[in-house]
Amino acid sequence: MKTLADIYTTVALLAGVFFFVAGTVGLLRFPDTYTRLHALTKADNLGLGLVVLGLLPQAGHPLVALKLIVVWLLVLLTSSDVSQLIARAARRQEKSR
Repeated sequence: MKTLADIYTTVALLAGVFFFVAGTVGLLRFPDTYTRLHALTKADNLGLGLVVLGLLPQAGHPLVALKLIVVWLLVLLTSSDVSQLIARAARRQEKSR
């Protein structure tokens, strides 16, 4: 049973890292602020979710698992707010040109 949990953890962590790398590639390759934000918010939220899901079987204690989930939810909340603020600042900067 421990081996199955380790395999699940490895697969989920590798998938999460893949999405983090994909978001970083999008950040570096996309032409404007809005497409870069889209790539980062989608890929990073999914990547972090997969990393958290991969770490849950290794948590050992339900309180630790709950903390992981709370951190993930807080990042989801704050990343949407931050991306909205960045998009507004970019739009304001475009209008002032």
